[in-house]
Amino acid sequence: MSRETGRKLIAANRKARHDYSVEHTYEAGLVLTGTEVKSLRAGRASLVDGYAVVKDGEVWLQGVHIPQYTEGTWTNHEPRRPRKLLMHRQEIAKLIGATKESGVTLVPLSLYFKDGRAKVEIALARGKKSYDKRRALAERQDRREADRALAARRRGGR
Repeated sequence: MSRETGRKLIAANRKARHDYSVEHTYEAGLVLTGTEVKSLRAGRASLVDGYAVVKDGEVWLQGVHIPQYTEGTWTNHEPRRPRKLLMHRQEIAKLIGATKESGVTLVPLSLYFKDGRAKVEIALARGKKSYDKRRALAERQDRREADRALAARRRGGR
């Protein structure tokens, strides 16, 4: 059997980039049980309510939903259990210092397989205010309309 290579996306938290301004991203491994890996390979997971916390020098992923494996038996896992993240000690030290600051949180952005291993991309993020969200939406809409106008002008000019 050949080894898996590359990156296969399982789940992405698109709402996180809308609700938070991302300051820095980290890649971390996950400590998972067998049925969790099987469920992830089936492409089933949700990062919507997920967040990470630093406890006793370890980083834990909370609130991420990995549904039970349908073929599993009594060995099945709990869908929303806390999962330990595997990171370098220096990265954890940086996270501890950064999360002590108010308004900063750790949010999972995506869950994926990289060379056959389950990884999560977590972001050090600051919550956006509602007016910032509206401004970002308006800017994106303006940019989209400008691009459409330029494309229409190019088509008409040829």
